[in-house]
Amino acid sequence: MWMLFALLSAIFAALTSILAKIGIDGVNSNLATAIRTVVVVIMAWGMVFLTNAQSGIMEIGKKSWIFLILSGLATGASWLCYYKALQTGEASKVVPIDKLSVVITLILAFIFLHEKFTFKSLAGCILISGGTLLMVL
Repeated sequence: MWMLFALLSAIFAALTSILAKIGIDGVNSNLATAIRTVVVVIMAWGMVFLTNAQSGIMEIGKKSWIFLILSGLATGASWLCYYKALQTGEASKVVPIDKLSVVITLILAFIFLHEKFTFKSLAGCILISGGTLLMVL
């Protein structure tokens, strides 16, 4: 099931990029990010209440709060940078560079989460990096 959701995530991320590139025309990138964020917040809280998960908020530990807040700050910084890049650059070049996050995530997961970095992972990182370079040059 996780693979289906991952694939759907990729499809929605692709739509996000195209819809954002069209929508950001003539709009300040920070304002566009704020509008997008409000929509995401409403949607996320809607899902919390729809699935009746709001009672779990009291069970969240201090460590989880800290890391969820840090993750939110990283997401905000990512979105602000992404929208600025998308506003001034071509989507077909901005998006591949943004997807280098896959390579960076694998490296950080190896360093901080002690996940396995296999030959397959290394080959994938090299191919993603090479493909990104090929698309943006």
